[in-house]
Amino acid sequence: MRYRRLGHAGLRVSELSLGSWVTYHNQVDVNAAVEMLAAALDAGINFFDNAEAYAGGHSEEVMGQALKRLNKPRLHYVVSTKFFWGLDRQGDAVNRKDTLNRKYLMQAIDGSLQRFGLEHIDLVYCHRPDPHTPIEETVRAMSDMITQGKALYWGTSEWSAADIRAAWAIAERHHLHKPVMEQPQYHLFHRKKVEQEYARLYEDIGLGLTTWSPLASGLLTGKYKDGIPAGTRGAMETMGFLREQLTDAAKNAAVQQLGTIAAELGATTAQLAIAWVTKNPRVSTVITGASKPAQLQDNLGALAVADQLTPELMQRIDAIAQPLVSG
Repeated sequence: MRYRRLGHAGLRVSELSLGSWVTYHNQVDVNAAVEMLAAALDAGINFFDNAEAYAGGHSEEVMGQALKRLNKPRLHYVVSTKFFWGLDRQGDAVNRKDTLNRKYLMQAIDGSLQRFGLEHIDLVYCHRPDPHTPIEETVRAMSDMITQGKALYWGTSEWSAADIRAAWAIAERHHLHKPVMEQPQYHLFHRKKVEQEYARLYEDIGLGLTTWSPLASGLLTGKYKDGIPAGTRGAMETMGFLREQLTDAAKNAAVQQLGTIAAELGATTAQLAIAWVTKNPRVSTVITGASKPAQLQDNLGALAVADQLTPELMQRIDAIAQPLVSG
Protein backbone atom coordinates (compact mmCIF):
# COMPACT_ATOMS: atom_id res chain seq x y z
CA MET A 1 0.00 0.00 0.00
CA ARG A 2 1.14 3.52 -0.76
CA TYR A 3 0.15 6.60 1.21
CA ARG A 4 -0.49 10.20 0.25
CA ARG A 5 -0.79 13.38 2.26
CA LEU A 6 -4.27 14.79 2.67
CA GLY A 7 -3.63 17.88 0.57
CA HIS A 8 -1.20 20.11 2.45
CA ALA A 9 -2.11 18.56 5.83
CA GLY A 10 0.41 16.35 7.57
CA LEU A 11 -1.98 13.38 7.75
CA ARG A 12 -1.23 10.50 5.39
CA VAL A 13 -3.98 8.26 4.07
CA SER A 14 -3.82 5.05 2.06
CA GLU A 15 -4.28 5.39 -1.72
CA LEU A 16 -7.32 3.13 -1.43
CA SER A 17 -9.77 3.44 1.45
CA LEU A 18 -12.95 1.64 2.46
CA GLY A 19 -16.36 3.28 2.66
CA SER A 20 -19.60 2.15 4.30
CA TRP A 21 -22.36 3.78 2.24
CA VAL A 22 -25.11 1.27 1.32
CA THR A 23 -23.24 -1.70 2.80
CA TYR A 24 -22.87 -1.29 6.58
CA HIS A 25 -25.97 -2.37 8.51
CA ASN A 26 -27.87 -2.98 5.24
CA GLN A 27 -25.58 -5.68 3.82
CA VAL A 28 -22.75 -5.91 6.36
CA ASP A 29 -23.34 -6.71 10.03
CA VAL A 30 -20.78 -6.33 12.82
CA ASN A 31 -19.25 -9.78 12.28
CA ALA A 32 -18.80 -9.15 8.56
CA ALA A 33 -17.45 -5.67 9.28
CA VAL A 34 -14.81 -7.12 11.62
CA GLU A 35 -13.68 -9.49 8.87
CA MET A 36 -13.64 -6.71 6.27
CA LEU A 37 -11.85 -4.14 8.40
CA ALA A 38 -9.26 -6.70 9.49
CA ALA A 39 -8.52 -7.60 5.86
CA ALA A 40 -8.33 -3.92 4.93
CA LEU A 41 -5.95 -3.10 7.78
CA ASP A 42 -3.78 -6.11 6.89
CA ALA A 43 -3.56 -4.76 3.34
CA GLY A 44 -2.43 -1.34 4.62
CA ILE A 45 -5.73 0.54 4.27
CA ASN A 46 -5.88 3.09 7.08
CA PHE A 47 -8.91 5.27 6.17
CA PHE A 48 -12.51 4.20 6.76
CA ASP A 49 -15.26 6.54 5.55
CA ASN A 50 -18.70 6.90 7.10
CA ALA A 51 -21.52 9.42 7.58
CA GLU A 52 -24.23 10.16 10.09
CA ALA A 53 -26.94 9.60 7.48
CA TYR A 54 -25.72 6.16 6.35
CA ALA A 55 -28.37 3.65 7.45
CA GLY A 56 -29.78 6.28 9.80
CA GLY A 57 -26.74 6.23 12.07
CA HIS A 58 -26.48 2.43 12.20
CA SER A 59 -23.48 2.41 9.84
CA GLU A 60 -21.48 4.35 12.43
CA GLU A 61 -22.57 1.90 15.12
CA VAL A 62 -21.52 -1.14 13.08
CA MET A 63 -18.12 0.34 12.24
CA GLY A 64 -17.56 1.47 15.82
CA GLN A 65 -18.38 -1.95 17.26
CA ALA A 66 -16.14 -3.66 14.68
CA LEU A 67 -13.22 -1.36 15.47
CA LYS A 68 -13.69 -1.99 19.18
CA ARG A 69 -13.54 -5.75 18.61
CA LEU A 70 -10.38 -5.42 16.53
CA ASN A 71 -8.78 -3.39 19.32
CA LYS A 72 -6.18 -1.80 17.04
CA PRO A 73 -4.14 1.18 18.29
CA ARG A 74 -6.01 4.40 17.48
CA LEU A 75 -3.07 5.74 15.48
CA HIS A 76 -3.44 2.84 13.05
CA TYR A 77 -6.66 4.05 11.46
CA VAL A 78 -8.44 7.20 10.31
CA VAL A 79 -12.23 7.43 10.61
CA SER A 80 -14.54 9.99 9.06
CA THR A 81 -18.15 11.06 9.30
CA LYS A 82 -20.29 13.63 7.52
CA PHE A 83 -23.12 15.93 8.61
CA PHE A 84 -26.01 17.60 6.79
CA TRP A 85 -29.09 15.40 6.33
CA GLY A 86 -29.49 14.47 9.97
CA LEU A 87 -31.19 11.39 11.37
CA ASP A 88 -34.79 12.58 11.70
CA ARG A 89 -36.40 12.84 8.27
CA GLN A 90 -39.89 13.30 9.69
CA GLY A 91 -41.59 15.24 12.43
CA ASP A 92 -40.81 18.75 13.52
CA ALA A 93 -37.01 18.54 14.05
CA VAL A 94 -36.46 21.47 11.70
CA ASN A 95 -32.98 22.13 13.09
CA ARG A 96 -31.82 18.57 12.56
CA LYS A 97 -32.19 17.95 8.85
CA ASP A 98 -30.77 19.47 5.66
CA THR A 99 -28.75 22.02 7.57
CA LEU A 100 -25.30 23.10 8.69
CA ASN A 101 -26.44 25.41 11.46
CA ARG A 102 -24.43 25.57 14.67
CA LYS A 103 -27.07 23.93 16.89
CA TYR A 104 -27.28 20.87 14.66
CA LEU A 105 -23.54 20.52 14.08
CA MET A 106 -22.54 20.77 17.74
CA GLN A 107 -25.06 18.07 18.67
CA ALA A 108 -24.35 15.92 15.62
CA ILE A 109 -20.69 15.46 16.50
CA ASP A 110 -21.63 14.28 19.98
CA GLY A 111 -24.09 11.78 18.51
CA SER A 112 -21.50 10.36 16.12
CA LEU A 113 -18.89 10.04 18.86
CA GLN A 114 -21.38 8.08 20.93
CA ARG A 115 -22.34 5.77 18.04
CA PHE A 116 -18.70 5.13 17.10
CA GLY A 117 -17.61 4.78 20.72
CA LEU A 118 -14.58 6.97 19.99
CA GLU A 119 -13.06 9.94 21.78
CA HIS A 120 -12.51 11.82 18.53
CA ILE A 121 -13.26 11.51 14.82
CA ASP A 122 -10.34 12.18 12.50
CA LEU A 123 -12.11 13.72 9.51
CA VAL A 124 -15.47 15.49 9.69
CA TYR A 125 -17.22 16.74 6.56
CA CYS A 126 -20.09 19.07 5.76
CA HIS A 127 -21.91 16.50 3.64
CA ARG A 128 -23.53 19.05 1.32
CA PRO A 129 -23.61 22.86 1.17
CA ASP A 130 -26.36 24.68 3.07
CA PRO A 131 -27.55 27.81 1.23
CA HIS A 132 -29.70 28.84 4.21
CA THR A 133 -26.95 29.05 6.85
CA PRO A 134 -24.22 31.70 6.67
CA ILE A 135 -20.92 30.05 5.80
CA GLU A 136 -19.26 31.84 8.73
CA GLU A 137 -21.64 30.13 11.18
CA THR A 138 -20.76 26.74 9.74
CA VAL A 139 -17.02 27.47 9.68
CA ARG A 140 -17.02 28.53 13.34
CA ALA A 141 -18.94 25.40 14.39
CA MET A 142 -16.61 23.08 12.48
CA SER A 143 -13.56 24.87 13.84
CA ASP A 144 -14.93 24.59 17.38
CA MET A 145 -15.25 20.81 16.99
CA ILE A 146 -11.50 20.69 16.42
CA THR A 147 -10.71 23.13 19.24
CA GLN A 148 -12.77 20.97 21.59
CA GLY A 149 -10.84 17.85 20.56
CA LYS A 150 -13.88 16.11 19.06
CA ALA A 151 -12.47 16.18 15.51
CA LEU A 152 -8.99 16.58 14.04
CA TYR A 153 -9.64 17.93 10.52
CA TRP A 154 -12.72 19.24 8.76
CA GLY A 155 -13.73 19.56 5.15
CA THR A 156 -16.59 19.53 2.68
CA SER A 157 -18.37 17.19 0.29
CA GLU A 158 -19.77 18.26 -3.07
CA TRP A 159 -19.30 21.96 -2.36
CA SER A 160 -18.60 24.45 -5.11
CA ALA A 161 -15.09 25.83 -5.47
CA ALA A 162 -16.44 29.29 -4.63
CA ASP A 163 -17.98 28.12 -1.34
CA ILE A 164 -14.85 26.18 -0.35
CA ARG A 165 -12.70 29.24 -1.01
CA ALA A 166 -15.13 31.42 0.96
CA ALA A 167 -15.02 29.06 3.95
CA TRP A 168 -11.23 28.95 3.83
CA ALA A 169 -11.00 32.76 3.65
CA ILE A 170 -13.33 33.19 6.65
CA ALA A 171 -11.23 30.75 8.68
CA GLU A 172 -8.04 32.53 7.62
CA ARG A 173 -9.44 35.95 8.53
CA HIS A 174 -10.64 34.89 11.97
CA HIS A 175 -7.76 32.50 12.81
CA LEU A 176 -10.04 29.47 12.80
CA HIS A 177 -9.32 25.91 11.71
CA LYS A 178 -9.50 25.81 7.91
CA PRO A 179 -11.18 23.18 5.72
CA VAL A 180 -8.47 20.89 4.38
CA MET A 181 -10.29 18.32 2.24
CA GLU A 182 -13.22 17.86 -0.12
CA GLN A 183 -15.06 14.62 -0.93
CA PRO A 184 -16.35 14.76 -4.51
CA GLN A 185 -17.66 12.09 -6.81
CA TYR A 186 -14.92 11.22 -9.30
CA HIS A 187 -14.79 8.55 -11.98
CA LEU A 188 -14.25 8.20 -15.72
CA PHE A 189 -17.66 9.68 -16.56
CA HIS A 190 -17.77 12.35 -13.83
CA ARG A 191 -14.69 14.57 -13.81
CA LYS A 192 -15.35 18.28 -14.20
CA LYS A 193 -15.32 19.30 -10.53
CA VAL A 194 -12.03 17.57 -9.77
CA GLU A 195 -10.24 18.38 -13.01
CA GLN A 196 -11.59 21.85 -13.77
CA GLU A 197 -13.61 23.57 -11.04
CA TYR A 198 -11.22 22.80 -8.17
CA ALA A 199 -8.03 23.24 -10.21
CA ARG A 200 -6.92 26.48 -8.52
CA LEU A 201 -7.67 25.23 -5.01
CA TYR A 202 -5.00 22.53 -4.89
CA GLU A 203 -2.12 25.01 -4.83
CA ASP A 204 -3.95 28.07 -3.51
CA ILE A 205 -5.30 26.50 -0.31
CA GLY A 206 -3.77 23.00 -0.33
CA LEU A 207 -7.06 21.16 -0.85
CA GLY A 208 -6.94 17.37 -0.48
CA LEU A 209 -9.43 14.98 -2.08
CA THR A 210 -11.05 11.83 -0.71
CA THR A 211 -13.02 10.82 -3.81
CA TRP A 212 -16.06 8.55 -3.90
CA SER A 213 -17.78 6.29 -6.45
CA PRO A 214 -14.76 5.28 -8.58
CA LEU A 215 -16.98 2.64 -10.21
CA ALA A 216 -19.91 4.99 -10.90
CA SER A 217 -22.09 2.99 -8.47
CA GLY A 218 -21.15 -0.21 -10.31
CA LEU A 219 -21.56 0.94 -13.91
CA LEU A 220 -17.81 0.66 -14.47
CA THR A 221 -17.76 -3.00 -13.45
CA GLY A 222 -19.58 -4.00 -16.65
CA LYS A 223 -22.30 -5.89 -14.76
CA TYR A 224 -25.12 -3.69 -16.06
CA LYS A 225 -24.57 -4.12 -19.79
CA ASP A 226 -27.66 -6.34 -20.09
CA GLY A 227 -29.85 -4.61 -17.52
CA ILE A 228 -30.12 -4.74 -13.72
CA PRO A 229 -29.08 -8.16 -12.35
CA ALA A 230 -30.78 -9.41 -9.19
CA GLY A 231 -28.76 -8.93 -6.04
CA THR A 232 -26.82 -5.92 -7.31
CA ARG A 233 -26.84 -2.39 -5.90
CA GLY A 234 -28.99 -1.25 -8.80
CA ALA A 235 -31.66 -3.79 -7.86
CA MET A 236 -32.04 -2.39 -4.34
CA GLU A 237 -35.25 -0.41 -3.85
CA THR A 238 -33.39 2.43 -2.13
CA MET A 239 -31.05 2.72 -5.13
CA GLY A 240 -33.76 3.13 -7.73
CA PHE A 241 -32.54 6.64 -8.54
CA LEU A 242 -29.38 5.09 -10.06
CA ARG A 243 -31.07 2.81 -12.60
CA GLU A 244 -31.23 5.26 -15.50
CA GLN A 245 -27.50 5.94 -15.16
CA LEU A 246 -26.60 2.27 -14.74
CA THR A 247 -28.46 1.21 -17.89
CA ASP A 248 -27.20 4.05 -20.11
CA ALA A 249 -26.54 2.32 -23.44
CA ALA A 250 -23.69 4.56 -24.61
CA LYS A 251 -21.83 4.33 -21.32
CA ASN A 252 -22.26 0.57 -21.11
CA ALA A 253 -20.86 0.28 -24.63
CA ALA A 254 -17.86 2.36 -23.54
CA VAL A 255 -17.41 0.11 -20.50
CA GLN A 256 -17.20 -2.86 -22.85
CA GLN A 257 -14.38 -1.12 -24.73
CA LEU A 258 -12.62 -0.37 -21.45
CA GLY A 259 -12.93 -4.06 -20.64
CA THR A 260 -10.79 -4.84 -23.67
CA ILE A 261 -7.99 -2.64 -22.31
CA ALA A 262 -8.39 -4.23 -18.87
CA ALA A 263 -8.09 -7.70 -20.40
CA GLU A 264 -4.82 -6.70 -22.06
CA LEU A 265 -3.48 -5.95 -18.58
CA GLY A 266 -4.88 -9.12 -17.03
CA ALA A 267 -7.24 -7.00 -14.95
CA THR A 268 -10.95 -6.52 -14.44
CA THR A 269 -12.77 -3.46 -15.74
CA ALA A 270 -13.40 -2.42 -12.13
CA GLN A 271 -9.69 -2.59 -11.32
CA LEU A 272 -8.91 -0.49 -14.38
CA ALA A 273 -11.47 2.15 -13.37
CA ILE A 274 -10.14 2.40 -9.81
CA ALA A 275 -6.55 2.48 -11.06
CA TRP A 276 -7.43 5.36 -13.39
CA VAL A 277 -8.62 7.46 -10.43
CA THR A 278 -5.41 6.82 -8.49
CA LYS A 279 -3.37 8.19 -11.39
CA ASN A 280 -4.60 11.70 -10.59
CA PRO A 281 -1.98 13.08 -8.17
CA ARG A 282 -4.55 15.48 -6.67
CA VAL A 283 -6.52 12.53 -5.26
CA SER A 284 -5.39 11.76 -1.71
CA THR A 285 -7.40 8.54 -1.42
CA VAL A 286 -9.99 6.64 -3.46
CA ILE A 287 -12.94 5.47 -1.36
CA THR A 288 -13.99 1.99 -2.48
CA GLY A 289 -16.95 -0.07 -1.34
CA ALA A 290 -17.29 -3.79 -0.68
CA SER A 291 -19.87 -6.06 0.91
CA LYS A 292 -17.61 -9.13 0.87
CA PRO A 293 -13.87 -9.70 1.48
CA ALA A 294 -13.51 -11.02 -2.09
CA GLN A 295 -14.69 -7.66 -3.45
CA LEU A 296 -12.19 -5.88 -1.22
CA GLN A 297 -9.35 -8.06 -2.49
CA ASP A 298 -10.42 -7.45 -6.09
CA ASN A 299 -10.38 -3.68 -5.49
CA LEU A 300 -6.90 -3.89 -3.97
CA GLY A 301 -5.69 -5.39 -7.25
CA ALA A 302 -6.17 -1.95 -8.80
CA LEU A 303 -2.90 -0.79 -7.26
CA ALA A 304 -0.86 -3.16 -9.44
CA VAL A 305 -2.92 -2.14 -12.48
CA ALA A 306 -2.15 1.54 -11.83
CA ASP A 307 1.56 0.77 -12.19
CA GLN A 308 0.87 -0.53 -15.71
CA LEU A 309 -1.06 2.53 -16.92
CA THR A 310 1.38 4.22 -19.26
CA PRO A 311 0.63 7.63 -20.82
CA GLU A 312 -0.36 5.81 -24.00
CA LEU A 313 -2.88 3.63 -22.18
CA MET A 314 -4.25 6.66 -20.34
CA GLN A 315 -4.84 8.32 -23.72
CA ARG A 316 -6.67 5.24 -25.01
CA ILE A 317 -8.87 5.20 -21.91
CA ASP A 318 -9.56 8.91 -22.23
CA ALA A 319 -10.54 8.56 -25.88
CA ILE A 320 -13.25 6.09 -24.87
CA ALA A 321 -14.58 7.83 -21.77
CA GLN A 322 -14.10 11.56 -22.36
CA PRO A 323 -16.92 11.95 -24.94
CA LEU A 324 -19.38 10.58 -22.37
CA VAL A 325 -18.37 12.73 -19.38
CA SER A 326 -21.60 14.14 -17.96
CA GLY A 327 -20.47 15.88 -14.84
